[in-house]
Formats: sequence, C-alpha cells, structure tokens
Amino acid sequence: MVPAPAPEVNPDGGWPKNCLGGEADMTVNSRMETPDQLRELFRMQKALNERIGVQTDGMSEADKTKWILNYCRAMSQEMAELTDSVPWKWWAKYQKFDEQNARVEVVDLFHFLISMAQVLGMSADDVFAAYVKKNEVNFQRQASGYTQKDHDDSKHI
Repeated sequence: MVPAPAPEVNPDGGWPKNCLGGEADMTVNSRMETPDQLRELFRMQKALNERIGVQTDGMSEADKTKWILNYCRAMSQEMAELTDSVPWKWWAKYQKFDEQNARVEVVDLFHFLISMAQVLGMSADDVFAAYVKKNEVNFQRQASGYTQKDHDDSKHI
C-alpha cells in the first residue's frame, strides 16, 4: 500500500492539491483499509464525551458557554503540563526534556480541542475546511510582510 502524499501548497489559493481526492490523494486500497484519521478522532472523541456524560449535539448557548470555558481551562492545565515536560527553568540545571510526556500532553490537548470544536457544532470536515482557509490567510500575511493587522482577513472562515 502506498501512503498518501503530504498536501502540497496550492500557489493559486484554494484547496491543497492532494486534498481533493483522486489518485494523488491516496490509493484505492488505503481508502478501503484506512479510515479518515481526522474524522476518526472526532468519532472517538464524541464517543468518549458521551461516555463521560457530555452530549455536544444540540447544546443551549448557556451549555456551550459552560463547556467552552471548561475545555479552555482544561487546555490551560494541559499546556502547563506540557510546559513542565521541557526544561524551561533556565536557572535550574536538574531539568530534563521529557519528550514522551510532552507527546502525551499534546494528545490531551487534541482531546479537548476536538471536544471544543464539537461544542461549536464543527465536524472534522468543518475544521479541515476552516484550517485550509486560515492557512491561506496566514501565508498571505507572511507574503505581505504582515506589517498591519487586518481585522477582516479572517471573516470568511
């Protein structure tokens, strides 16, 4: 089985060349054997949230506010744990980089980030599409030197 190539940057804007499907995207065999990884993460997180007792579908605005804040706080804690995985105390010589734990903390962040997206009614496809559009904005900002903040450049996302 041939793995799917990494998406290529489309210099004309729009979707990356290898994300549109077809032969450049992945082989027929991998399409049948390998689930879409982002969609699978979203499916797994929905199941975990439901197991915990959090139903993200159809939340009221008050519940959305509550859970977005809960997930933001959880992510702040995970960020602190990730920070503690690297030797950030320049004055302390005893610290070691704990790459294994850093990886676990990154995965924990994904759990909460996916949950937050689900609270906002975003599917894996929605996140992918928004990411592609935001990535284009970021490349355009870099190409222009990003000397000024344009508050409208992300409103289409």
